[in-house]
Amino acid sequence: MPWFLVVGGDMFRKLGILMAVMGLALPAWSAAGPGTISGYVRNAGGVPQMGAVVEVLGSAVLSSKVFTDDRGFYSIAGLLPGTYNLKVSAPSFLPALRERVGLRSGAKLMVNVTLTTLFEAIQLGPLRGPADDDDWKWTLRSVANRSILRVLPDGTTAIANEAGSDRDLKGSLMFMAGSESNGFGGASDMSTGFSIEHSLMSAGTLSVNGNVGYGGGVPTAVLRTSYTNHFSSGFEPSVAFTVRRLTSPDVNNLRGASLQSLSLTTADRMTLANILELKFGSELQTIQFMGRVNAFKPFGSADLHLTPNTVLEYQYASSIPNTRMEKGFDSTPSDLTETGPRMSITNFAPAVERAHHQEVSVSQRIGKNNVQAAFYSDRVIDPVLTGVGELSAESGDVLPDVYSGTFSYQGNDLETRGMRIVLQRKLLADLTATLDYAYGGVLDLARPDIELQDAREWIHTERRHALAAKFSGTIPHAKTRWIASYRWTSGSALTPVDLFNSSAGQADPYLNVFLRQPIPAVFLSVHMEMLVDLRNLLAQGYVPVMGRDGRTVYLVQSARSVRGGVAFNF
Repeated sequence: MPWFLVVGGDMFRKLGILMAVMGLALPAWSAAGPGTISGYVRNAGGVPQMGAVVEVLGSAVLSSKVFTDDRGFYSIAGLLPGTYNLKVSAPSFLPALRERVGLRSGAKLMVNVTLTTLFEAIQLGPLRGPADDDDWKWTLRSVANRSILRVLPDGTTAIANEAGSDRDLKGSLMFMAGSESNGFGGASDMSTGFSIEHSLMSAGTLSVNGNVGYGGGVPTAVLRTSYTNHFSSGFEPSVAFTVRRLTSPDVNNLRGASLQSLSLTTADRMTLANILELKFGSELQTIQFMGRVNAFKPFGSADLHLTPNTVLEYQYASSIPNTRMEKGFDSTPSDLTETGPRMSITNFAPAVERAHHQEVSVSQRIGKNNVQAAFYSDRVIDPVLTGVGELSAESGDVLPDVYSGTFSYQGNDLETRGMRIVLQRKLLADLTATLDYAYGGVLDLARPDIELQDAREWIHTERRHALAAKFSGTIPHAKTRWIASYRWTSGSALTPVDLFNSSAGQADPYLNVFLRQPIPAVFLSVHMEMLVDLRNLLAQGYVPVMGRDGRTVYLVQSARSVRGGVAFNF
């Protein structure tokens, strides 16, 4: 065979192999087509930033820089698939960093960046909500709530922006019912609570929530509307309007009077540098009940962060705090008796409880332990005492409450000073233990078994010790959130020691259990929970007095209550 045919055949064979290899490679090359990353650069107020430098950093590209136009828009094309970091810088702003931006082949990805000034970056983050795992209520601000500062390989510092995961619309619907409590109060009652929360723009939150009760056939209602705005400068103003209507069941003796109240609450929070946080506000109440009564209730606090683990706080309050936040009832009242105002009557004349509480505390975090020492001064005018038993308003000194099976009785003024020590330790990732010791004055009945209409003459201020132990956590796998507490008092008392305690050691008197158990949802968009709320389960601390009809009723710190229900969250 001629030599040129041999050479030509070999050449054609190699050319065929080369074409086959290229035929296999071309689809792979075409699948790895370039992509584009684009977006807008604005400041915290939403103003476009012209001339900002956008730099792409990643293993698939050495470096690529572009500038934003007059609309704050940028676009970087020709990027191979991979993971990139975006660094954005502009005069008068701290550099911003978007990390781990994944780009697929041929994709066009939008990445918007918000630039932050130095003053905005050092502001403290938002307060922790009730759903956070850490229930250290006076805790220092976690770095997880602040803008994250990162040092880049080139030595510059940038703020790593994290995308939010909050939904624009949230809601809940809750049904609660109470059972008979073996004669210790608590007639059967049912209530329906609801809550709707909607995010407005990027910084505002509008919420509407309330509770409708229909136990005993007498309806009652609480409706609250609030708006909160979160400014990047650290201010957080809020305004709330609340309407309450509680119909008295004793229509004969109270002339069919119903308690109706309107309240306007305004509040604000601001942070100064990285050490001082101020919270202040007030509530203006107008109550219509056998006449008109007005009340003005200011509140405020100042937290000074001495070190990353130490906080010095001053607090002023004029209302008794509720425990709904800890139990997860962050907006909807869990009990109509907790909504206020705290009313009593004397000779058919209505009176509103007026209180003044001042407190100075020091909180210290030591490893897994949290310690607080506090000194307080309380003054309560026309205090409302709780009683259980069947009574009417015939004497003009008792205000029955059909919804909880209790009644309100006006005691003598309370003025006292005291102290508190709290120790909290996280035993496990899902188990926290808290001890609370308090010493101060309480109202006590010096002579039990007297007639109720004469009890006020024997009510005096006495000094008492109180010790509380509380455990809270989540059961693994079942995801059951639970709180169990017991608060002991050194002697008989009609009011708790440290009435305005809002620390992590706060606990209701005697034995209390609270459970929130998730239930597998039938509908994918709805989360169901079973609720159980047991208060003073052993019915302790009941001080007997005689009613006008000769039957025994009781004055108590906390009435025994057994309640349960189901909640739907969406």
